[in-house]
Amino acid sequence: MKFPTPTLAPLLAALVLAGCATAPAIDTATLVTTPAAFKENATPLSTSAQWTQATPAEARDRGTWWRAFADPALDGLVERASLQNTSIAEAAARLAQARALLRNSESDRALQVGVGAGAARQAGAGTTNGSTPSTLLNANLNLSYEVDLFGKLARATDAASLDAQARAALLQSTRLLVQADVAQTYLSLRALDAERVLVRETLEAYRGTVQLTQARFRAGDVAELDVVRVQTEVAATESEALALDRRRAALEHALAVLVGDSASSFSLESADWRTALPVIPSGVPATVLTRRPDVAAAQSSLLAAQARVGVAQAAWFPSVSLTAAGGFASPELGDVFKWSARAWGIGALLSMPLLDGGRREAGVQAANAQLDGATAQYRGQVLTAFQEVEDQLSALRLLEQQSEAQGRAVASASRATVLSDSRYRNGLVSQLDLLDARRSELSNRRQALNVRSAQYQATVTLIRALGGGWDAAGKVGVGAAPQTLAANR
Repeated sequence: MKFPTPTLAPLLAALVLAGCATAPAIDTATLVTTPAAFKENATPLSTSAQWTQATPAEARDRGTWWRAFADPALDGLVERASLQNTSIAEAAARLAQARALLRNSESDRALQVGVGAGAARQAGAGTTNGSTPSTLLNANLNLSYEVDLFGKLARATDAASLDAQARAALLQSTRLLVQADVAQTYLSLRALDAERVLVRETLEAYRGTVQLTQARFRAGDVAELDVVRVQTEVAATESEALALDRRRAALEHALAVLVGDSASSFSLESADWRTALPVIPSGVPATVLTRRPDVAAAQSSLLAAQARVGVAQAAWFPSVSLTAAGGFASPELGDVFKWSARAWGIGALLSMPLLDGGRREAGVQAANAQLDGATAQYRGQVLTAFQEVEDQLSALRLLEQQSEAQGRAVASASRATVLSDSRYRNGLVSQLDLLDARRSELSNRRQALNVRSAQYQATVTLIRALGGGWDAAGKVGVGAAPQTLAANR
């Protein structure tokens, strides 16, 4: 049968207009231009280090970068956190949900098949016996398929796929963040252990001075004021030691939560701070930020928002569904599956909205607004990534210089304490001179520990800011040559 031309006119017009449903292109002028290198690379951190540029792979595992610190205790804690941390488990659940939504979207593009059976008892007009009740039994197979002429279903599937990619990247970002938090908390705890040892050593020195001063007081060489002064220093130093113990307990409890354990049952024994300090080499290209999982997630979200603009625009065009049904129907149960009781039908349904009170237009506007927001979010994520890397590169450069200066201060303060102690024992200087020298030495040694701790913290933060995934090249111990870190290929 040949249909008259006017019958196809609306469909042909819709096909012509289908090009209007194409999602708008993203304005690259609104995005961030990636520089060739970071500003802080103008001052090399290490003249012997070399850099290997990483291949962008946002969903790939970030690697065992924490092994560059050569600390078995840290390795064990990070591995426990990777398996038991609740934030990682939540991110994994959100990824599973996004993948389920993707499968749900893909099912809309597949052939729908169903079976059915029923029985109806009816009487009245339209029945074979008039007012006499009759029974109709049926069993059938139904098929339906929506023809995606305008790409609505395809764009919805693309958006769901990009959402799943974003969730996969966010899972990697969460895992990297937890690993970095574990490393920084552990390193802070080890720095406190070293500071506690230093304060207790100073406390023992003060107690020795108390004994010496009391002996000289009994001999009549010094006044009672000297004894009270030293006793004051002992009490104040004991208070500082207890404050450090309190801070360590809080860090230990925080570490327990990070590794997925109860604070009541978790403990980490005090140990010498022998963790290696890896050095991020100079010449870091800015393009490594493409490896950051949070940047990759923002990019996938941006592309998903772009696809959803096309989905909203496609709502203006008709939908075409093909249906088919076949089965059997009979008033007698024994005759239901006889060939004479067969029934079948095929059909095509075209539906096109005309007036909806502005609902579709509002949907397009909402999708465009979501795209604008995703674009701004992506730009902000990239700008934040550059800031974080530049912050840590500058911090490491300045901390290296500060460490050298602080080392000279510690050496001078230690020498001053030795000289003051010797002269005090020989009665050449007052007790105030000795106490001032010891206070100065303790203050400078604690400041040196703070600078060293800041170097570790900045190193971990920089590795996280660059996307993780670093492998240590060579064995490095405390006081060894700077370590070269290379990105995984």
